[in-house]
This record gives sequence, structure tokens and C-alpha cells, in this order.
Amino acid sequence: MVVRLQDRESTDRVFAALSDATRRDILVRVLHEEASVSTLARRYDMSFAAVQKHVAVLQRADLLTKQRRGREQVVRGDIDTVRAAVRLLDHFEEVWRGRIARIDQLLADPDPDPDPENDTDPENDTDPKETG
Repeated sequence: MVVRLQDRESTDRVFAALSDATRRDILVRVLHEEASVSTLARRYDMSFAAVQKHVAVLQRADLLTKQRRGREQVVRGDIDTVRAAVRLLDHFEEVWRGRIARIDQLLADPDPDPDPENDTDPENDTDPKETG
């Protein structure tokens, strides 16, 4: 099962946007409750323009939407994009869990070669040149 957001570029934008702690915090806030950019800007020790830029990065990644209401721009999180990212991460986890399980199987089996012809018991080790 392959899980895709939309394409490679969309996926890159989502994870690039989520790589910043301030953007992750903004996203969590607007997933819980929509807020104006002005309200968000008051919560951070940075300029309004800096918060606006963070919101723009999240918007380009489709992690939130902006809607003008009168003089304000209201921001709302897009849970569908977040869920798509979670599904992708779940897929990666599934792949790696399968690989780890296979490694565990290999480590648990002391003789992974079931072919008795390849038995290399040191006590029965004879040089073919010595016989015959």
C-alpha cells in the first residue's frame, strides 16, 4: 500500500513546513480553533510580518487555509492534509517494522542456510585434495 499526499512536491512542502517549531505550534493552534493572523501574531515574540510568513508557508503546504473576514484574515487548519501526512508516516513505520521483524527472524535462526550440502561442520571438514 503506497500512501501519497498528492505528489512529491506536495509531500516536500508539507514536511518542510512542519520542520519549524513555530509553524507546528501555529498549526496545532488553528487545528483546535480558527484564529486571525493578528491574534496569532500576539502569541509569538516576533513581528506580525514574520508570523504572516509562517502562515504563508503553512498555506502553500495546504496545512491551513486563510479566509478574509472583513479586515481580518482568519486561519483554519486543514485536518485532511495532516491526516495524509500521518498516513504516509504510518506507511513508513509499517515498512520499517517489517524490516526489523525480518532481521529478528534472521538473528533468531542460527543456521539460515537449510541446504545440508553446505554444512560446514569443522569436525567433518576435509580437504577434497587429501581424499582420493
